[in-house]
Amino acid sequence: MRSSSSPHRSKKSWQSRLPFASSKSRRDEAGDGLSRENTRQSSRSTKYDKWWQTKLFSGMVNDIRRRAPFYWSDWRDAWDYRVVPATVYMYFANILPALAFSLDMFAKTDQSFGVNEVLLASVLASVVFSLFAAQPLTIVGVTGPITVFNYTVYDIITPRGTPYFPFMCWIGLWALVMHWILAITNACNGLKYVTRFSCDIFGFYVAFIYLQKGIQVLTRQWEVDDASAYLSIAIALLVLMVAYLCGVIGHSSLFQRHIRKFIEDYGTPLTVIFFTGFVHIGKMRNIDLLKLPTSKAFFPTTDRGWFIQFWDINVGDVFLAIPFAVLLTILFWFDHNVSSLIAQGTEFPLRKPAGFHWDIFLLGITTGVAGLLGIPFPNGLIPQAPFHTNSLCVTRTISDSDDESNKGHTKRVVDHVVEQRVSNLAQGLLTLGTMTGPLLIVLHLIPQAVLAGLFFVMGLQALEANGITVKILFLAKDHHLTPRSDPLMRIERRLAIWVFVALELIGFGATFAITQTIAAIGFPVFILLYIPLRTWGLPRWFTPHELSLLDAPTASPFTMESVGGNHGQTIEVGTSGEGTPVPGFGGDEVLEESDEAERGEAGSIKIEKESDELGRGNGEGTSRRRSSFRTSEQIELDNMTKS
Repeated sequence: MRSSSSPHRSKKSWQSRLPFASSKSRRDEAGDGLSRENTRQSSRSTKYDKWWQTKLFSGMVNDIRRRAPFYWSDWRDAWDYRVVPATVYMYFANILPALAFSLDMFAKTDQSFGVNEVLLASVLASVVFSLFAAQPLTIVGVTGPITVFNYTVYDIITPRGTPYFPFMCWIGLWALVMHWILAITNACNGLKYVTRFSCDIFGFYVAFIYLQKGIQVLTRQWEVDDASAYLSIAIALLVLMVAYLCGVIGHSSLFQRHIRKFIEDYGTPLTVIFFTGFVHIGKMRNIDLLKLPTSKAFFPTTDRGWFIQFWDINVGDVFLAIPFAVLLTILFWFDHNVSSLIAQGTEFPLRKPAGFHWDIFLLGITTGVAGLLGIPFPNGLIPQAPFHTNSLCVTRTISDSDDESNKGHTKRVVDHVVEQRVSNLAQGLLTLGTMTGPLLIVLHLIPQAVLAGLFFVMGLQALEANGITVKILFLAKDHHLTPRSDPLMRIERRLAIWVFVALELIGFGATFAITQTIAAIGFPVFILLYIPLRTWGLPRWFTPHELSLLDAPTASPFTMESVGGNHGQTIEVGTSGEGTPVPGFGGDEVLEESDEAERGEAGSIKIEKESDELGRGNGEGTSRRRSSFRTSEQIELDNMTKS
């Protein structure tokens, strides 16, 4: 996608979105002769290769070849207004939960990890992945699962007298080797079997981890007195309500468009700033509230250097770190890749290719470096990664002028995503600046109750967007008052929905229960077992029609080209006189109120008219090509219908 600052570039971008855009126009836009169609054909040619025929390094090489032509456009396309609010939003959305996680690790690892360690881990990940990753939209940092991993390892090995940081360093070094082995052997091809089924379970688990950590932060407030605890609870709930209300206003019809967008983009950080000062008003200033503990600028929390002396450990403990590294690698393979998948989900109209093999190679580097520095291991963040992509969406207001029953009805649709690297890099550099003395003093002023409220906000937003929540709400509705347009209404066996949701909740419950025990580091294994269950077990009881409505691929076939496409999904390409309708063309009427109009983009109406003319084939006689993507369930359903 080209920068929206130039009408000429915008015209080319709009033309590339048309369903009949030729491969030549796409090659011209990429600037190097690369076309999506050729990439799709190459992915189909290797789709059915046997695992023992895997060509070493081929996944990483193909990822680089596919993404490299778009590298400079990743910087040029950042000249867009959406990058500014996305940077500010992700800075707070990344740093504030990370600070809360640092508070959790600070308390449970005898002050081994603190604010500076967590901030440095976020900086390391953002710089590496924004500069070199094939998927720069994925936000990488300190997550809830790695927090559980860190203090569980601490509880296991410190009673044996094993030094904690050298042991963690060896875990990181072994995990580096294992990540590289996965990248070299194209192990990310297994992502073709990952669907919304597994992603929803893991996202549900992460959301409850956020809620749990928020409650744990509040329970610590009784260490001061009852007044501090009850005031902290009130502040946390107020932060939750105000921040959540800001998101609701952003999607409502209240106020003018630019006011709604400002509240949606900056509501959460402004809420944190307001309630940090709110506790100093009136009688509240006399109540002692626990604050975020900080240390000296750019120095570790404990009295040590940044470089870990990993040789200061017994040989037996070096090899003891291997099984821990195996579990960490399993966690990161699933957690990071699922974060990338969700950040590039089917709801986002992305145009630049992905690269999972190369990114898992980079993740190995950051894991090893983090071990040497004695900081938490960073990996892909849920829900921050999809929030980042969502914050970069440019939307338009449309109305269906052809449907008499919907006359005057409008809705906002995603026109395109500002795919670039600057917002990820900028939020990382802002995080680096937070490690300076003055800003650490400011961080020390934030009450822990505000961080607890932020945990609740992140957890609630993650739950609200989760597929499990959607299905539970559907089952809770009055069947007679549920709109017939709901896809789940097309499932005849209501029992099938109950069974599907029950399986997801069992997977979540088992995963969450494991994390409450000393065996918490093994929780990723259970979620991984659900992948073959979905691929080969569920089709034995559910019909293809039911599975096509209950589940879906996480990302589009275009995104999944890096791993050979989605399992059971065929790509049919042929010439046709009809193209897939694009929002805003044909029957859709584009209203004047839009993000383009908000930015004052010149010539947007002209571009739309020209695109309409191209859509009718005026004067060009272009051979239009249409691609359709069908899952194995849909194909089997078609065959059953024909028979």
